Amino acid sequence: MAFLRAFGAWAPERIVTNEEIAPRIGKDPAWILHMTGIEQRHWAAPGETVADLAVRAGAICLERGGIAPADVGMLILSSGTAERRFPGPASAAAHRLGLGSAPAIDMPIASAGALFGLALAAGLAERMGNILVIAAEKMSATIDHEPMDPNSGMLFGDGAGACLVSARPGGWQVVDWVLHSDGSAMDLIQLPLQGAFTMDGMGVIVHASRKIPAAITEVLARNGIEPSAVDQFLLHQANQNLLSRIAKSLGVDASRIYSNIRNYGNTSSASMLIAAAEAGPVGDTLCFAAFGAGLHWGALVARRE
Repeated sequence: MAFLRAFGAWAPERIVTNEEIAPRIGKDPAWILHMTGIEQRHWAAPGETVADLAVRAGAICLERGGIAPADVGMLILSSGTAERRFPGPASAAAHRLGLGSAPAIDMPIASAGALFGLALAAGLAERMGNILVIAAEKMSATIDHEPMDPNSGMLFGDGAGACLVSARPGGWQVVDWVLHSDGSAMDLIQLPLQGAFTMDGMGVIVHASRKIPAAITEVLARNGIEPSAVDQFLLHQANQNLLSRIAKSLGVDASRIYSNIRNYGNTSSASMLIAAAEAGPVGDTLCFAAFGAGLHWGALVARRE
């Protein structure tokens, strides 16, 4: 068995509003809010790294979980925006968090990486004990250039979220999860080694609005849980309109789907865990879900222990 015992999050100090972004993409601030649900986002300082963000969120998570760094058996760190090919940020974050020689795994799965990390940690918890899952992204580094792309420039923010997954009871017990991948559509969203970030926004929305509800329905049905019985949905915060579509598809009130995209923008793989840390979470039954580049997507359900 595995349990989600604590969450933590960190966002950089600098706040970038729609008023700052709008002139760079030739749009009105109110239009950005209407189209995305985003009013502001946090951007890291030029010298601030993915590992810097990860360490902040990870330390908060460990403190909230009452776990000493020496008692962490593994670190899984998701990021699609690391500063170099290798080594990834996981080993640096583990060292700075004081995790000793615990294995540190990099998982470069944009947007869906936190979910894949939770599932992997749940499967390994009985062997590894306490596993710290962190997702950290510096998306501003991919979009903050001239000219700013009018489609992606308004969407993204920086930040990190973390979750302590443990074999020790407490918090929410992981009931089940489903994970899927489809490389046939991998070109829809990508960040090449050389060149700019590209995204077919409409194509991504079409896939996400179908695949996220399907994954949620799959994992809930497999465990005899109706969507109406889920107290809180904690999803990747991609776009407010997408979150509303998912609520409608599941037949649940939009208030069940926690949303903080207005204040953070789309922080890629960090967004789901930032939302969880900020939300609480609340209720006895939680459902996590995400969709991202790859394509990768899935859902996980947990119940209060």
